[in-house]
Parts: sequence; structure tokens; C-alpha cells
Amino acid sequence: MTMNKEKIISAAIIAIGVVIAGFSLRSGIVTFKEMDKKVSVKGLAEREVKADKVTWPLIYKEIGNDPSEMYDRLTSKNKRVIAFLKSAGIKDSDISVNPPVISDRQADNYGNEIMNYRYKATSVITVTSSEVDKVRQLMRRQSELMKQGIAIVSEEYGNNAITYEFTGLNKIKPEMVEEATKNARTTAQKFAEDSDSKLGDIRNAQQGQFSIEDRDVNTPYIKKVRVVNTVEYSLE
Repeated sequence: MTMNKEKIISAAIIAIGVVIAGFSLRSGIVTFKEMDKKVSVKGLAEREVKADKVTWPLIYKEIGNDPSEMYDRLTSKNKRVIAFLKSAGIKDSDISVNPPVISDRQADNYGNEIMNYRYKATSVITVTSSEVDKVRQLMRRQSELMKQGIAIVSEEYGNNAITYEFTGLNKIKPEMVEEATKNARTTAQKFAEDSDSKLGDIRNAQQGQFSIEDRDVNTPYIKKVRVVNTVEYSLE
């Protein structure tokens, strides 16, 4: 009799334990599902801005057999190029003159090519300015240098190419981050309405990297600034 009573008590304890475990498990699942009610959306913000910095390398070459004479010609041309730039309002602080680079074509001749001139010299004067419009207008006047016997060339393989930059990112960052976040909320709100839910608070937010690219190949002086924020909202 005592043994049967003990069995009944043990069975009752086990049954209660199973009920409690089941309730806990069920509560855990419900809590997990409640915690899982969320939506993650992306918000985009884009701006088109004008470049506020330009780097313009003016490259020209000389060939000859006497390095001393070539140096004198380069020096003379440098003075004329600088005078051309300053006559258009380019400041001294925006002009830099690189030392000429001279190559010995005879030393580099692996194909036994017959050459009339042994040396080739390259000179580069660089304009770096925040007055982008002024520099662009001056670029259109390069033919004036040709009349003085100075042919501006494009360097091979894209080296020393004209570049445009936008340096004012920090000024527009806050507005763009705010815009991207608002766009993300609009998307999340639409999702909540479509799913018969109510949009809750922000659970997590990640700001994407800002990118600055040319708007297109024909207008490198116009930049496209872009950022994508990822925002996670709770749903009720």
C-alpha cells in the first residue's frame, strides 16, 4: 500500500513537471516569436554636387641630342606656361612645377631603332585649385599655348590625368543620413501596413559607407554622392 502511494506521488510530481516544462517551453516559443517580429529595411539618399577641387597637369615634351639645350628650352616654356596661367587669374600657390624627367632613348633602344634624337624630356606643371569653373574655362584656351610652340599632351596610360574632387562631404553628411533614415522609415511603415502590423521603435541601425563617383564619363566635374542606411524596426 505504501509502495503504491509512493508511485502515485512520483507520477503526480512527474506530471506536474511535464506541465511546467511544457508551459515554460511554450512561453519560450511565444517570447521568441514576439522577439522575432521585426522588419529590416534600407534607406537611400543621393545628391548631385559640383566638384570643388580640380587638379590639372599641363604636360609637354622635348626631344633633342643636347640635354643642356633641352633644359634651356624647357625652362623657357615653363615661364610661358606660368605666364599664361597667371594671366587668367590662377594664383601662384595653385601652381607647382615638377622637375623635368629625361629619358635616354638610345639606352632604352632594344630593337636597334634608328633615332634622330637621343633624349626625350617631359615637363609637368600642375594646377591645383578650388576655382573649378575658372580652370575649366582656361582648359578651353590651350590652343593659345600651341601658338607659342607648346603642345600640351595627355600622358600615357591615364597617368597625370585631370581629376575633379568633392571635399565638402562633412557639410552634407547629417542631412543625407537624416534623409536616408526617413526613407527607410517610409518603407518600413508601408511594410507594416501591408502586414496588418504597427511599426514600433528602431531596434538597430547601421549607417552605410558614403560613396562619391562621377555622374557620368562626360561630366566628371559633377559628382554623385550616395549613402544607404540599414534600419531594423520592431513590429507590433
